[in-house]
Amino acid sequence: MRKLKNFLIGLGLVILLTITLMLWIKLPWQGAAALVVLFALWMALTRRGRQAASVTMVGISTLRQRLGSSSVIVIGIAGVVGVLVALLAMGEGYSETLRKTGSADTAIVMRGASASEVMSVLERDNVVIIPQARGIVHDAQGKPVASAELVVAANLPVKGGGPDDVGSVQLRGVGDQAWAVRPGIKIVAGRKFTSGMRELLVGQGAQRQFAGLNVGSEVKLGNQSWTVVGVFASGDALDSELWADSNVVADIYRRGGSRASVTVRLANPQAFDAFKAELEADPRLKVDVSTTYDYFSKQSEGTSKMIEGIGITVGLIMAIGAIFGALNCMFAAVAARAREIATLRAIGFRGGPVVVAIMLETMLLALLGGLLGGALAWLIFNGYTASTLAAGSVGKLSFEFSVTPALLWSGLKWALAIGFIGGLFPAVRAARLPVTTALREL
Repeated sequence: MRKLKNFLIGLGLVILLTITLMLWIKLPWQGAAALVVLFALWMALTRRGRQAASVTMVGISTLRQRLGSSSVIVIGIAGVVGVLVALLAMGEGYSETLRKTGSADTAIVMRGASASEVMSVLERDNVVIIPQARGIVHDAQGKPVASAELVVAANLPVKGGGPDDVGSVQLRGVGDQAWAVRPGIKIVAGRKFTSGMRELLVGQGAQRQFAGLNVGSEVKLGNQSWTVVGVFASGDALDSELWADSNVVADIYRRGGSRASVTVRLANPQAFDAFKAELEADPRLKVDVSTTYDYFSKQSEGTSKMIEGIGITVGLIMAIGAIFGALNCMFAAVAARAREIATLRAIGFRGGPVVVAIMLETMLLALLGGLLGGALAWLIFNGYTASTLAAGSVGKLSFEFSVTPALLWSGLKWALAIGFIGGLFPAVRAARLPVTTALREL
């Protein structure tokens, strides 16, 4: 019966600890700051709080004598935080690149139930009807600012690879209105392609990834030779694409008059609902309509979740190692300070302040490790350029790692959680150690 009772108590403590850690991981920085203020007030205004502060200062003053073991905790936790933040920064950078590609005042229309542009086929009649809907901006000539586009996948040799190392690139066939729909795209070298000619504009990201995309170079796509005539910059996912005349792309890839999508510029974001309702109510059309922001954000969901899952899994595995390292170091520290702790207990210090002091010492080391790991992740990976092997519907995508303040805060919370677990059991042992037993230990 006693064993069962102890088991149930232990199980309850594990469940309580798990719930506490889950709430802590979700806590915003404002909540953490409030907890710190309340804890500081407790230490300053209560007798036990002042006792805990005194014991903590004694422990911190001996850290130099335990520099080796303390470094194990700091470096172990720094490694966990650095790896976790770097992996999450990769997912954040990927998602941010796709989110920047869209906006709330542009809409994309595809065939119904199409997951992406490469899977969509709009017949010529549909391409003519869609730009006639209300809510679309018109240019100075009275033409709707709508770009019917064709998207196909092509293969090109990867920079730095062998002759058989090729990667997937997205070739987008566009017309004159593509520039009005996306006014942020700038030509940074060469010129625009000429309508009716096999000429290519290449994004800066694609130029970094693939060989032979300099202005004036000849490349083979769709069993035809193309001439690179210019380089454009967009600062988003389009940077990883190649652009050409839509009619030429349709002829070479045998798409006839069909197109993959129609992208339009709306008068304002509020015009989207009416635009979508009109197209979906038209019996001649079977289309899906979304803002380009929503479309590209959705394209990033699967890959971002996968990267986040990998990051958390790797972080948990490393965190377990760091927790055991902290446990070993703090148990050793408690054993070395057994007489000191027993003396404090003998002169009137309660067990609570002792627990708090050892926890604070461990959390301080964890905080240092978290700050070190976050700083290294920011210095090494923030702005680091990478590319996907194959990003599904968006081809081989070039993007930059993004170490955001939110990710750094998440890393610090992980570090403090590791410190909390690593210091809890040694602290409880120190508080429960009989005074007479501790005084006899060497």
